Amino acid sequence: MKNHLLSIILIFSFAMAHSQIDFGIKGGLNFSFFKVVEADFGANPETETGYFGGVYLDFKIDKGLHIQPELLYKGIGDFNFLNAPIYFKYDIDNNFHLLIGPSLNYFFDFIINSFKVRADVSIEYDIVSRFNVNMKYTLGFEELAPNVIFLGVGYKL
Repeated sequence: MKNHLLSIILIFSFAMAHSQIDFGIKGGLNFSFFKVVEADFGANPETETGYFGGVYLDFKIDKGLHIQPELLYKGIGDFNFLNAPIYFKYDIDNNFHLLIGPSLNYFFDFIINSFKVRADVSIEYDIVSRFNVNMKYTLGFEELAPNVIFLGVGYKL
């Protein structure tokens, strides 16, 4: 665990030293799908609607390549948790971006096994230079980590 943390710190240190950094806020709605086979929503999936909000940093590494860590507070029904995805962001076009990476989650309401790792894939479209819309799909690897779709907006400060 210490080696992973050290690697992440080194990557962000390198990125900060050699990149342009943008800071922003984002928020929106999430739709959780419980008791479904991974990536198969079936005819009548059990769903619940929630919310999310938080901040992000966008480290521009190279032309068309970024690292974008986020820290989000999320609420889904009775569950509240912190979500910290670390995205590799690729500019498909000037205004259209693909983000993919691991998602680290800490659930406040779980006594045992409150930390979970999931996988995220996201698309983002810049409506204007500072305002974007985004959609994210999170794949849960366990029964208590459901598949989730997020629809939101972001604003660069």
